[in-house]
Amino acid sequence: MPESKSRKKAEYTPPPVKSSGPKVNPPWFVPVMLGLMLVGLAWIVVTYLSQSQYPIPGIDSWNLAIGGVLIVAGFIMTTRWR
Repeated sequence: MPESKSRKKAEYTPPPVKSSGPKVNPPWFVPVMLGLMLVGLAWIVVTYLSQSQYPIPGIDSWNLAIGGVLIVAGFIMTTRWR
């Protein structure tokens, strides 16, 4: 009975090693991140203390939305912080 030909398997080649070091954020990143969160908090506090008349007069409750967006933008930046 004839023998079957043996299959040649390709030799294992490991994936190339990434030589880049750890990524670092620019020096302005953390101050901007914290600044956005603090400005958003201050914006909301001023809105409540002035009964929705300030920081931008005439837009009433939208001042709360602006403060919330600033805070959320700061928290989104925390996901990119290394």
